[in-house]
Amino acid sequence: MTGATGIGAAVALRLADLGHRVFVVSLDPDECRPLVALLGDQAAGFSAADLRDESAAVAAFTAADEALGGVDLVVAVAGGSGRGFGDGPLHEVTLQAWEETLRLNLTTAFLTARESVRRLRRTGGSLVLVGSVLAARPSPELFGTQAYATAKAGIAGLVTTLAAMYVNDGVRVNAVAPGLVRTPMARRAASDPMIQEYARRKQPLAAGMIEPGTVAEAVCAIGLAECVTGQVLAVDGGWSVTEA
Repeated sequence: MTGATGIGAAVALRLADLGHRVFVVSLDPDECRPLVALLGDQAAGFSAADLRDESAAVAAFTAADEALGGVDLVVAVAGGSGRGFGDGPLHEVTLQAWEETLRLNLTTAFLTARESVRRLRRTGGSLVLVGSVLAARPSPELFGTQAYATAKAGIAGLVTTLAAMYVNDGVRVNAVAPGLVRTPMARRAASDPMIQEYARRKQPLAAGMIEPGTVAEAVCAIGLAECVTGQVLAVDGGWSVTEA
C-alpha cells in the first residue's frame, strides 16, 4: 500500500485487522516506521520511496513482492495538495506548478498502477486508486486547485481503461473518490471556519469532515469485492448530491 498517514494509514490498519499482511511504501521513513509498528505481526515491512521517480517505484514494488511472497491487493493513496507548488485557478498556475502537481498525484498513480498490474497479471488481484470528489463535483470558491482536480480526473480515466484492458487477466481496478477528509493534507481546511461550515452543509452524513477510517472501510470493501471492476465510488458524505 502507498501512503503512511491519513487515509493510507487507516487503510493499512483496516487491512491488518482483516488478516492481511501489509507492506507500506511512502516517501518519509519517519512516517513509515510508526505505522509498521502499529501493524504488528501483520507488517511485512516498508520502503521509503518517492513514487514520482520510476526507479524508486520499481525498487519499492520489488521489495514488496519479495517481502510478501507475491502481491494480490494494492491500494494507491500517495499524493497531495499542489498548493505548495502554486496550484490554484488556472489563469494563475505556472507550467511548473501544473507539472509538479500532476507528478505528485497522477505520475505516482501511473507508476503504482503499472508496477501493480505487472504483478497482478500473474495470479489476478485488485488495485484501488484514490481520486477526489473535486474531479467531478468542483467547489471553485473554496477548492480552486485546478491542477489537482485534473490529476484526480485522470485517475478516474485510468481506472476505466485499466479495468477494460486487464479484466481477462483477473485484475480488478477501482477507485474511491473521497470528499473532505480529516487528514494531514486537510490542515488548512480544518483550521478555516468558513470551510468547516461549508463541510457541515456539503457533507451532512459526516456532519463535517469525514474520518479516514470511513474511507478505509470503503477502500477495503471495493478492493476485496471479487466481481467489481472499473468503478469509482464516491465516499463524500453526500457532497455530490447536495446543493450547499
